[in-house]
Amino acid sequence: MDSLLMLIPVALLLGLLGLGGFLWALRSGQFDDLDGAANRILFEEDDMKAPPPGSPAARPAEPDPTAGPVDPTRPADRPS
Repeated sequence: MDSLLMLIPVALLLGLLGLGGFLWALRSGQFDDLDGAANRILFEEDDMKAPPPGSPAARPAEPDPTAGPVDPTRPADRPS
């Protein structure tokens, strides 16, 4: 019986603490965007955006004029 006198107030305190945390999360906007996290997992933002015109990523790579002819059958990591 003595343990109930301690456990009931502790349970009520923990319940009120959980309710307070939930209400704080509601007011601070934690549950505003429920679908955003699911979409961010599926799609990377870098893939959806095109590079700005004139940036180095937008221009095609120019071949090195000092390099010799390229043999497409030779792997790039092996010397000729």
